[in-house]
Amino acid sequence: MTAPPSREHTRLAGLDGIRGLAALFVVLHHCWLTSFPGFPSDNGPFWAGWLLYGHFAVVVFIVLSGFSLAVGPARRDWRLGGVARFAHRRAWRILPPYWTALVYSLIVAWTVVPQTDAGPPTAKSVLFYGLLIQDVFGAPSPNGAFWSIAVEAQLYVVFPLLLLVVRRFGAAAMMAAVTVVVAAVGALSPVVPAVALLDRFTPQFAALFALGAVAAGVVGGHWRAPAPWLSAVALAPVVTLIAVRGSVWTVNHYFWVDLALGPAVGLFLAALAAGRPAPLVAFLDTRPLRSLGSFSYSLYLTHAPLVVALHALVVAPHVAKGVPAFLTMVALAVPASVAVAWGFAALFELPFQRHRSWKALRTAILGRIRPARGGTAAAPRYEPEKSATP
Repeated sequence: MTAPPSREHTRLAGLDGIRGLAALFVVLHHCWLTSFPGFPSDNGPFWAGWLLYGHFAVVVFIVLSGFSLAVGPARRDWRLGGVARFAHRRAWRILPPYWTALVYSLIVAWTVVPQTDAGPPTAKSVLFYGLLIQDVFGAPSPNGAFWSIAVEAQLYVVFPLLLLVVRRFGAAAMMAAVTVVVAAVGALSPVVPAVALLDRFTPQFAALFALGAVAAGVVGGHWRAPAPWLSAVALAPVVTLIAVRGSVWTVNHYFWVDLALGPAVGLFLAALAAGRPAPLVAFLDTRPLRSLGSFSYSLYLTHAPLVVALHALVVAPHVAKGVPAFLTMVALAVPASVAVAWGFAALFELPFQRHRSWKALRTAILGRIRPARGGTAAAPRYEPEKSATP
């Protein structure tokens, strides 16, 4: 079994900044949704129209997740280092904050305000969301951001298989195989009802995840890093298409738009891993953005119930709809969401990053409790290993 790499060896400058900005964009997106009803129509001012597309932050998260998880294997000739070890580390990293956020979301939805028009969560909601199968079976959502967590968990299951294909047949073969299957689903789902059932799994994300994993080959020296401007070239036609066709068309065609957006994100991450462009890397690696990125997962998990509650209880009854409501939501919900996420991460996310087993976590907790009771022993110090998850 391969020993885990050190924190310094795994950290790539700028990735935390991307995580933080993407999570913050999702918060702003939900502020936009509460202030300008009628989604997917763009009923807001032109200067805020870009906030309608919070879905694209999830696209970035998925590509980034495949990239981050593949960095270590790419440095080891695409070897995972043990499926059981990988599964344990992913579960340890993802599930404690997720299950805690689920409890928090259920409490808010049952006692304050439901998340959606479908009404408060039910027993099925608890079961399906607790087992991360909410994209398989429908139930009232306790948290509007939870849909993507199930998708990501399912991608973790196929990740070892993707690496095996890369090792046996090459990255191009793996990418081609995944893309062909995903494109076939997209082409057939409008005309074949059985295939349309697969849409609930957001199948395009499988290709985006695979693309991120392939892009991580840059870190392992499997291919050269692309020039930074190539990402902008790949992005330009996607942005043009969205501007020309409008929000309703774009949302209704997320499947293909996501696939078109993926290469731009993958090229950007590959260039960033090589330290280019240097000014942007330096900006993304500033201390505030690194800090925001360190608890971006908690921000993603916890913000939606808070945004909905603030709008329903504070903003909607007292502030006019539209721009006044939006500006008020941004002023209230953004700092509140960041503060709650920071506290949540300190309790339920970061300890699981610093301590990689129940024994280590228990030892750290007892080490803090004993001095508080008058003891002199200091708690053992564990250096956190950088997580790959946004």
